[in-house]
Amino acid sequence: MRVFIIGAGMGDSGTLTAAGSRALRESDLVIGARRLLDLVPPDSGARCMALIGMDRIVEELEAAACRGEASAAAILMSGDVGFYSGARLLSSRLARIESCSVELVPGVSSVQAFFAKLGMPWHDAHLVSAHGRACNAPGAVRTHAKTFFLTGGDTRVHDLCASLVEAGLGDVAVHAGENLGARGERIVSGPAHRVAQERFGDLAVMVALNERPLSRPFGAPCLSDGDFERAEVPMTKEEVRVLAVSKLRISADATVWDVGAGTGSVSVECALAAPEGRVFAIERNPEACGLIARNAERFGASNVSVVEGRAPVALAGLPAPDCVFVGGSAGRIAEIIDAALEANPRARIVVSAIVIETLSGTLDALRARGIEGADVVSVSVARARQVGSSHMMMANNPVYLIAVGGGPC
Repeated sequence: MRVFIIGAGMGDSGTLTAAGSRALRESDLVIGARRLLDLVPPDSGARCMALIGMDRIVEELEAAACRGEASAAAILMSGDVGFYSGARLLSSRLARIESCSVELVPGVSSVQAFFAKLGMPWHDAHLVSAHGRACNAPGAVRTHAKTFFLTGGDTRVHDLCASLVEAGLGDVAVHAGENLGARGERIVSGPAHRVAQERFGDLAVMVALNERPLSRPFGAPCLSDGDFERAEVPMTKEEVRVLAVSKLRISADATVWDVGAGTGSVSVECALAAPEGRVFAIERNPEACGLIARNAERFGASNVSVVEGRAPVALAGLPAPDCVFVGGSAGRIAEIIDAALEANPRARIVVSAIVIETLSGTLDALRARGIEGADVVSVSVARARQVGSSHMMMANNPVYLIAVGGGPC
């Protein structure tokens, strides 16, 4: 049985491609959401079924194939089969059915349709899905001139705009489109703080335009120690911070744990390196927790979440990390490594050790867990200070960095 997975565009005949129409005419069975079944020609003679659950669709097609009820079947999916679509998973599942051959039929995506309505090109847009997945909208908008959001589920357009306002991006220009190509189509434009007052349904998209996106041409943010509020809380020094963040190999959408976050200096650097990710700053000192929040606010790092508590207990329930920095372990380094690897066996872990006992304890813990080949470096930094009319190099205490995991660079 041939199975067509058809991108149905915006769900109206105007955005259904000729290839999609032809596949519908060739099908004996058509499955899709009720609103999409209106695309089936009245005289097609195909049996139509309003189904949306992946498991139910696969079960129905398996049954139809076994009974020989259809020589060809079509599954209608909104938008395009290659843009945040369930088509990839569905096609892989159908490929396991011996008698099925799957063909993907592309359609007009919401990003194409909306940018066309706005009269804008989209080759330079940053594309983000907030439909049923975590999304750091401020991070995406802060670092891109043009960002497209696919919304739905628990995250609507007004929720994204509210998060922009909270992050100090309330004046960013926003265009929101609802029910594109259908009855009740609505397009709202204005600054984020104004659009946040509107209410939008599940079938909506959004474009945010930032005239002054952040640009970081030198990779790691490399902030100065003097940029941070410190008080009496310990802080990872600037040069060590740059090397540690580099060794973490942080991607733009990474989830990072900063254990023993202190002032939050590493948390902020990680947050700026991962503008679309999330950073969890774990710290047991209540005073330091307030300091982390203030430093994050100072640098606009709205993707930093402060977690007050002692590791490893405070790590329970946090999203699985891609990267883990341990700046303070309070003698619990083995348990912290266990918690990180249990959450994600492929997590990249970097431990900062000031005393030899932490260095040896970390290496012992890694060996005991069968982890070899740790990257260990000793960082010795000296800074020039004026003494009278001359300058003298004054050494900081050496710091050991132990990096392991995460796969190859």
